[in-house]
Amino acid sequence: MRLFTRTALAGIVAAMALMPVSASAEGDAKAGKKVFNKCKACHSIANDKHRVGPSLKGIIGRQAGTADGYTRYSKGMIAYGEGGIIWSEETLVEYLADPRGLVKGTRMAFAGLKKEKDRKNVAAYIISEQ
Repeated sequence: MRLFTRTALAGIVAAMALMPVSASAEGDAKAGKKVFNKCKACHSIANDKHRVGPSLKGIIGRQAGTADGYTRYSKGMIAYGEGGIIWSEETLVEYLADPRGLVKGTRMAFAGLKKEKDRKNVAAYIISEQ
C-alpha cells in the first residue's frame, strides 16, 4: 500500500524546502566569535569565572538571573528569570537586540546588537562553547 502518490510526495518535499530554517542553522559561530569581542570585556565564555557580568558558560537551559557564584544581578534581571525565562537561542537573540528595553532595570549597559545576523551569530557562538 502506497501512502503518497509521486506528485503528492513531490509537493511535500517542495513545501518543506520553503519552510523557515531555525536560527541555529542560520547562525555562524565563527562570525559570532568576532562579534562576541564586544561582550568579552564583561563576560567570559570559556570558563565559569565571572567578570563585571556573569560567565556565559552553561547559559543555555539556565534560568535568567541565575549563575552560581554571581551576586551582582539587578532586581530587573532576577525578576525576568523569576518570570520563567530560560536562556535559549531564541531568548538570547531577543535579549541581544535591546537588553535595557527587554529587561527594565538591568545593569547591563550594552546598547544591543542592531543586526539580526550579528545576534544569531553570537548566539550560535555561545551555544558552540557550551
